[in-house]
Amino acid sequence: MSELDELDALRDRVASLERENRTLQRPTRSGWLRSTLAVILITLGVVLAPVAVLGAWARLELVDTDRFVATLGPLAQDPAVQALIATEVTAAINDQVDVPGMVRDVADGIRGLGLPPRTEAALGLLEGPAAMGIEAMIGDVVTNVVASPRFAGVWSQTLALAHSETIAVIQDQPGSALGLASDGMLSLRLGVVAEAVQKELVDRGVAFAAAIPDVDREIPIVQSESLGQIRVGYQLVATVGYWLPWVSLVLVAGGVLVAKRRLRAFAWAAAALTAAFGLLALGVNLGRALFLGEVSPSLLPADAATAMYGQLTAALAATAVTGMVFSGLVALGAWLAGASRSAQSVRAAGAGAFRKIRGRAPDTALRTHPLD
Repeated sequence: MSELDELDALRDRVASLERENRTLQRPTRSGWLRSTLAVILITLGVVLAPVAVLGAWARLELVDTDRFVATLGPLAQDPAVQALIATEVTAAINDQVDVPGMVRDVADGIRGLGLPPRTEAALGLLEGPAAMGIEAMIGDVVTNVVASPRFAGVWSQTLALAHSETIAVIQDQPGSALGLASDGMLSLRLGVVAEAVQKELVDRGVAFAAAIPDVDREIPIVQSESLGQIRVGYQLVATVGYWLPWVSLVLVAGGVLVAKRRLRAFAWAAAALTAAFGLLALGVNLGRALFLGEVSPSLLPADAATAMYGQLTAALAATAVTGMVFSGLVALGAWLAGASRSAQSVRAAGAGAFRKIRGRAPDTALRTHPLD
């Protein structure tokens, strides 16, 4: 073969290799399908992740009695909530019990015994202070009862017993500790607290306390039309709240497994989850401002409303922050383990810094040895 023939053959070979290289670099249809499917699965999983956390949180509050008590139980020891309950219970008792009238009746009975005029006049002067003293005593007893460990125990026991009533509230069954009206007004009923105050007064020898009628007063907590829709979505929350976290996890994992570059897909999925959980945490904080604007000061004092919202959403906020931090660390680790130039540069810089540290170790008290 002449040199010219060899040159032609070499050119043909180079052209053939270039065609093969272009064919290999051209994305195949199956590659596009895998990438598209991976993006869809990961996107759906990431979008559902905050919803899954909300659903799981709502389901636990509705289904798990211990969780329900642990969430609302500490409110009995919050000073703002104690002050609110004591004020409302005292007002309810004073509205339903005519203390001045009862004192007047007692004084009239004493006058019927035929007292001297000066004694009757002095008795009349004592009626007002006596009524005020009894009303003040009722307020003190209510405050002491609400602030006592005994009330905290009664509160927790009531919550545990009333956990089943939480579902009854959603279903609008009578006799529940919380009331949900058709207009979306959620209220706390004070009958249990009033019964404890009545018993304490009777134990102190205040005989008329036995005649205190049942207290039928409610503390409005929040009013929103969306609360009326809870009844419609209860069954959905109870069911979906259990399965949705698993669905979200399976979608993200499936998207990573389907992807051609799994490590890169894993890093992007973790980064997207970080953003999703961050938005959830931000939403919880924004919800605090919306809640306070809705109920304070028209329905609740600001400090009591803040305590209630914070206690109710504490677990949700903690889960959102934990998910954001964990996903962020996973995304950072996956990126560092990748083949991008920036990741390689960071790894090289880290390795160089470690070598410098080992090189300077003999000049310090630090001693390093290779692993056997």
